Amino acid sequence: MATQIRHAAPADYGRVIQHVNAWWGGREMAPMLPKLFFLHFEGTSFVAEDSDGRLVAFLIGFLSQTDADEAYIHFVGVAPEERGTGLGRELYERFFDVVREDGRTLVRCVTSPANEQSVAFHESLGFTAESVVADYDGPGEDRVLFVKQL
Repeated sequence: MATQIRHAAPADYGRVIQHVNAWWGGREMAPMLPKLFFLHFEGTSFVAEDSDGRLVAFLIGFLSQTDADEAYIHFVGVAPEERGTGLGRELYERFFDVVREDGRTLVRCVTSPANEQSVAFHESLGFTAESVVADYDGPGEDRVLFVKQL
């Protein structure tokens, strides 16, 4: 099936949020993705749909308001049956293209050090782990801080 990738829109929020916890193996992840990301970052966020219009992946990212050289990837999800197809990589590449066009040269993101698949995926995309920070997202919520030079 052909996959169509397009910019995310506010109307996509309901479709995305209904899958977040399931795609993360039942972990309570939905609170990390409020609707504001779909309202304010359409130009740097993407959804992927199969030929039947079914949501199969998304990427939520934005341009840093603090550092004019940086962009940040906040949340990415790929349906479990679509993992390993290159779809996640394609979403990241779309994001990289958009932020390059805006003159950004550095992309940041974080993931849990316990999520070994995510760590390996980011490293395969050329991200470097700057550090692991204990309690980054609150008590017991350690994170690997990644950076990629474009």
